[in-house]
Amino acid sequence: MVAMINTSTFLCILRRSTVAGAVVAAAVVVGPASANKDPVTPKQLKLYQEAFMEEVRKGDLLFHGDAAMAEQLGVKLSTTGWACAMCHPMASDTHPHAFPKFQQSMAKFATLRDMINWCIEKPNQGEKIDPESEAMKALEAYITWSNTGSVLVPGKY
Repeated sequence: MVAMINTSTFLCILRRSTVAGAVVAAAVVVGPASANKDPVTPKQLKLYQEAFMEEVRKGDLLFHGDAAMAEQLGVKLSTTGWACAMCHPMASDTHPHAFPKFQQSMAKFATLRDMINWCIEKPNQGEKIDPESEAMKALEAYITWSNTGSVLVPGKY
């Protein structure tokens, strides 16, 4: 009976490894998923860039305290009269490329969106915004665009 259990266990392991091996072999032969692998045409790229720059424009206005844009997007980023740009002119010292990371001022591992909301709530005494909102995406787009070309130096910021 001991030999039977060992043989049974061995056959079970063999079947599992055969199935796993077949899955790996299929992945190698077929290759990665082909979703979104079609080449982007210059016309599509232009449309994508225009859409991104529209979000950057909205984020720029929000970042610099434009009340009309804040109202349009339904957010209250400050009750102090301060704008993000007062501490971070042209999004300087925001380092979006360094996130996610442990953020000492928050005492937790944070995303860029967490940090944006922390700044809105703490120094600006505004109202936290939905991380999936158009306003958050616009602020994130502006901050990222403003820091294009920045070099990631882990632990520096």
